Amino acid sequence: MGYDSRCAYRLDGEPGAGQALLEPLALIIRGTTRLIIPLANVTTATAQDGWLTVAFDGRLAELDLGADAARWATRITNPPSRLSKLGIKAGQRILIAGPVEGAFISEIEAAGATVLTRAPAIPVDLVFYAVERPSGLDRIAALAASLTPAGALWTLRTKGRGPVTEAETMAAGKRAGLVDVKVVSFSGTVTAEKFVIPVARRPATRRRSTTRAR
Repeated sequence: MGYDSRCAYRLDGEPGAGQALLEPLALIIRGTTRLIIPLANVTTATAQDGWLTVAFDGRLAELDLGADAARWATRITNPPSRLSKLGIKAGQRILIAGPVEGAFISEIEAAGATVLTRAPAIPVDLVFYAVERPSGLDRIAALAASLTPAGALWTLRTKGRGPVTEAETMAAGKRAGLVDVKVVSFSGTVTAEKFVIPVARRPATRRRSTTRAR
């Protein structure tokens, strides 16, 4: 269930129609009028009778989203935290590789997770790897070896036309035997892509056999 919809809208009372897209940092309208509304500038977002009404910078945008209007309003007023989007929880062991921003490391520690900077003897739940150049993608396989079977490796790369492309990152993950399952915005300039070990390659869970007492 994404946040992308073709809809009718009113901008300051003027009608139009086109595509509405809700991204982590902005609400984008493409149609009769093209408009980017930074979520930081939104003062209120409410839903009524299938319409989403967004107040921003002294202006008003109204989108006819039907049953999705309330969901969009909630997303705008209560966006998921970065840690929530990345699946970080208290008690996890998290390996950091590459030049990951210090503020993020502080967020992890404040959430009650353990941060490691060297591959440990005991498997970790998550790996965050900041990739600066294509040659660094070869390191993914070694880092993935540190994961628990149900763990995840996140690559962090510059958004847009950075030194490392999405295609290169996906190909490197595949070479490492991983599957890419999710892409989220890590920050205004960085994209995070999630890789996991395919279920078929994870160790089978042994089931205890039980016998009935006679």
